[in-house]
Amino acid sequence: MAAVASVNTALLGARRNIANARATQSASSARPAPVRSARGLTVRAADDAKEPRLVRAAKGLPVDRPPAWMMRQAGRYMKEYRDLAVKVPSFRERSENTDLIVEITLQPFRAFKPDGVILFSDILTPLPAIGIPFEIDDYKGPILDQPIRDAEGLKMMHDLDLDMLPFVGEALTTLRKEVGDEAAVLGFVGAPWTLATYIVEGGSSSTYKTIKSMTMTEPEVLRSILSKVADAVGDYVGYQIDAGAQCVQIFDSWGGQLPPHMWEQWSKPYIQQVIDKVRATHPGVPLTLYANGSGGLLERMATTGVDCIGLDWTIDMEDGRRRVGDKAVQGNVDPAVLFAPPEAIERAVKDVVKKAGPTGHILNLGHGVLVGTPEESVKLFFDTAKKCTY
Repeated sequence: MAAVASVNTALLGARRNIANARATQSASSARPAPVRSARGLTVRAADDAKEPRLVRAAKGLPVDRPPAWMMRQAGRYMKEYRDLAVKVPSFRERSENTDLIVEITLQPFRAFKPDGVILFSDILTPLPAIGIPFEIDDYKGPILDQPIRDAEGLKMMHDLDLDMLPFVGEALTTLRKEVGDEAAVLGFVGAPWTLATYIVEGGSSSTYKTIKSMTMTEPEVLRSILSKVADAVGDYVGYQIDAGAQCVQIFDSWGGQLPPHMWEQWSKPYIQQVIDKVRATHPGVPLTLYANGSGGLLERMATTGVDCIGLDWTIDMEDGRRRVGDKAVQGNVDPAVLFAPPEAIERAVKDVVKKAGPTGHILNLGHGVLVGTPEESVKLFFDTAKKCTY
């Protein structure tokens, strides 16, 4: 903890310097006046004309060039992150400490100036706040000692306790101040099905046989789990928006493990439950849905009510655009391309941008940045994107 305190002190001083510098900017660059939300957090009044490029693209509005960010753009491929991780080796500490969340989130922003700055966190972060504790093992990944597989286990779960997640709201509010008008601040959550895989399996899985079998052996219990999680995720999205998130991505990371007819029954309704809850209180904030391995799901994903569909790298961008209709799209450069020579990276970026067309496209990878990706390749990705004007 002493290491965390030392790092926090250094980060606080650096952020004060940035804040002082921002205070000298002219009044002509001022943002809309802050307002108080129902949750008591400060947010800014909506102003479509001044919305960040990424938010406009997610809504299908005209932009001058494709906005770009990367999934997992903060993380182990960056030396700055690895150095910090040596000082603070616990992932839970790094992702549940306001100052560290802000610092890690801003590392790629300072280095590459992406159009989106996504909160450094984890899809499992809200689980303890609904009564489901977990740990992260460096080798095994997430571990849940008390998986829920029957009606008795349901008694563990309760409504989302936002008092257990102050670091999320604090970090998002700080990030809005730090980033200013230079980029959109992005929040994210796990989709109910994806979170339920951890809750039922007790951790990561390669087969998902326990939760899949529950669809036939304990369908009502599984539906209860999914509905409770969906309610909590809807509240969590609203909390992130109130704190400063301008766009929120829903990760159905393991939705692609379901055949399409099962995804229609066991994932889609609970994603829609989340969306309906968010739309009731925050109708103007764009939502993106990403599912890895979603080639067989695109048409179904497009009918969930989200604004933007994330495409993985196995989908042809032109074909994906056609299949999701009038929805905005995000993606979908193969993350392995970033290990290729510079000319191949430039070619891949330009190809995706050309196929996506000039409206409703957010440039991204088709998956998260891979460990070991050269930082200079990430920089080239963003530099190339900024040259692709419409």
